Amino acid sequence: MEFIIAKEILSKVQYDNSHWFSTDYNMNLYRGCCHGCIYCDSRSNCYNIIDFDRVRIKKDCIPILEKQLKSKRHSGVIQIGAMSDTYNPFEKKYEVTRDALKLIDKYGFGVAIATKSDLILRDINILKKINTHSPVIVKFSITCGNDNLSKIIEPNVCVSSKRFEAIKKLREAGIYTGILMMPLLSFINDTKDNIDKIINQAYKSRANFIYPMFGVTLRSNQRFYYYTKLRENFPNLVSKYQNLYSDKYVCNSPNFKSLQKYFEEKCSKLGITYKMDDIISEYKSRFESEQISFDL
Repeated sequence: MEFIIAKEILSKVQYDNSHWFSTDYNMNLYRGCCHGCIYCDSRSNCYNIIDFDRVRIKKDCIPILEKQLKSKRHSGVIQIGAMSDTYNPFEKKYEVTRDALKLIDKYGFGVAIATKSDLILRDINILKKINTHSPVIVKFSITCGNDNLSKIIEPNVCVSSKRFEAIKKLREAGIYTGILMMPLLSFINDTKDNIDKIINQAYKSRANFIYPMFGVTLRSNQRFYYYTKLRENFPNLVSKYQNLYSDKYVCNSPNFKSLQKYFEEKCSKLGITYKMDDIISEYKSRFESEQISFDL
């Protein structure tokens, strides 16, 4: 394992956080990711992550994080996993994510975790402790209702069915948990059948929400890698993508409107939240009410 120098672990969110789960801080303990997902935006040149598939740990990340948490005058929700999955296979040995969660609990912060790994179940006990004083939300990226397809486009991570099982266990523990149904790749998993399978399994797992994207973003190095993997697994699709999207960044499914309509109608019927404002309200409302009562 290579350790890389880092001056900071926690950074303040600079964008309008009301559009993305209303988090206050970003935190990445690892650099790079070995999940091998064919569509990953973090490969893009703009992020300047050289040799993206090689996982590295930020040196002294835990003491640096504690120093930063101590210095904050106000708590908030810390987003983990935006650039690389914090529950990669090396986390089993090094446990830096687990140690970070202990500090988040100790200093009274909330947490929003994005992952594709059921390794998060190891830390249910800490998440439950955080959830007694601050908001907790877990977001599982699930793009396929079929395990065979998920193994192709996300080859080095547990299959979708394992992620649905993890959602069920987190929900049983009282953790607000749902799905990032993104990306839906044109001509691969952008079908009503795939969406139907994901929604049905989400419902059985008692997922709180599903937040979708009916397409994929492609730019710079990410596009090159994606097309390379298409040639390996779906050789007839590269020319379709080139003709349809050229060098566009946002590549929506040709069936975007009909898929969105179907998705929203089915989620509404089953009582699954899918709008960002509603997701934010649901996972934060209990703590905001307590804060208002305390202030009064």
